[in-house]
Amino acid sequence: MNLLEHGRSRARILVVEDEPDIRELIQHNLSQDGFDVSVAPSAEEGLRRIQAWSPDLVILDLMLPGMPGLDLCRRLRQDPKTQHLPLLILTARSEESDVVLGLELGADDYVTKPFSVRELVSRVRAVLRRSNRDEPPVGDGIVRAGDIEIDSGRFEVRVDGRPLIFTPSEFRLLRALASRPGQVMTRDQLLDYITEGRSVIIDRNVDVHVRSLRKKLGPAGQHLVTVRGVGYKFDVRLRAE
Repeated sequence: MNLLEHGRSRARILVVEDEPDIRELIQHNLSQDGFDVSVAPSAEEGLRRIQAWSPDLVILDLMLPGMPGLDLCRRLRQDPKTQHLPLLILTARSEESDVVLGLELGADDYVTKPFSVRELVSRVRAVLRRSNRDEPPVGDGIVRAGDIEIDSGRFEVRVDGRPLIFTPSEFRLLRALASRPGQVMTRDQLLDYITEGRSVIIDRNVDVHVRSLRKKLGPAGQHLVTVRGVGYKFDVRLRAE
């Protein structure tokens, strides 16, 4: 995210939340913290605001009237125009299965209600930092490992020249592993790398992202090797058939 390229200096945050008190609380505190904030009471209105306003991050409730929040999450990740839009889910649904599903659908973070306003603002800032595409690239900006090419400058991943779509967290996790071929990285190391120490579920968060990466990479996903009881490594010796 480069705000200057869009002609603005403040990040735009869209809050999609049907409870007026929570909506106003978030809007007030984020505005006080220097963000440009807009709100929507439903997923349908949220989608219209996204198309018209181009936010830099969306805070999304799951239990909304009409279209469920997870359906909106799916639509945003399937649309090339919004596939990289940072998403922070804020919901009362705190079961691990709900968190895992939200992360698998491409959410960048997951905060449960009741929540600390201070923590929410911190999470918003962390997600925005992770989604910043102007960060210094690794080496010459291109990481080549096995069948995979990772272009930090373009924020792209290609397998045999074919471009693939990843969330910012997935991109950083893959780059962390691929830029250290053969080196075992623990789940905590990977979690710190992609979330800057702010996590919802320690082990499961990383495991969900790795599972999603393998699925998207197809045969090339075999390069991501599980080291039982420790974490993961990228084995460049393996070759997709």
